[in-house]
Amino acid sequence: MSIKSILSFVTRLSKRERIIFFLTVSVVSLVLLDRVILTPILDRVASLGEIIQEKEDAIEQSLLIVNQEERIEGESDLYTSFLSKPQTEEKAITAFLQEVETLAKKSSIYLTDIKPSGKDVEGAVVYYFVKLTFEAQMEQVFNFFYNVTNFDQLIKIENYQIKPKTEGSSVIACTISISKTVILE
Repeated sequence: MSIKSILSFVTRLSKRERIIFFLTVSVVSLVLLDRVILTPILDRVASLGEIIQEKEDAIEQSLLIVNQEERIEGESDLYTSFLSKPQTEEKAITAFLQEVETLAKKSSIYLTDIKPSGKDVEGAVVYYFVKLTFEAQMEQVFNFFYNVTNFDQLIKIENYQIKPKTEGSSVIACTISISKTVILE
C-alpha cells in the first residue's frame, strides 16, 4: 500500500469515520509503542534495579565486615599461637613426645613407657595421640593432669586408668592417652 492509496481511502471516509479511523490508528500505535519499546525498557530498568539492590546489599554486608576488621584481627591474633606451619609427621610426633616428657619431668613422675599411638586428620586439623605409662604418688599424678590440661598447646587427656602399683603401695601405676590438636595454617 502506498501513501496515496491510504490518503484516498481516508478522504472517502465521512467525518465520523475519519475520527474513528484516526483514534483506532492512534490506539494501535500506542499499543505497539508500548509493546515494542516501552515494556522492554521498563523491564530492563526493573531488572537493573534488582541487580543494583543486590549489589547494595552485598556492599552493605562487606562494609559490616570491614568495619569489624580490627576486632576480627584482634581475635585472630589470640589464636595464632595455636596455628602450626605444616611439618613432617615425624617431626610433629617427636615434638609432641618431647612436650609430654617435659610435662612428666615437671610433675616428677616416672615414665615407664611412652609411644605414639596414631593420628587422625579432619580437614585442616590433625590429631596426634600418645600412650604413656608411668608411676608416681597420687599428688604427682594430679599435678601431671593439671599440667597437661593447662599446657599452652592444644593437648588433652583422652582417657586414663589408675591402679596401685602393688597392693598396699602408695605408688600409683597409670596408663594414659593424650592427644594433641594441630591446626594447620
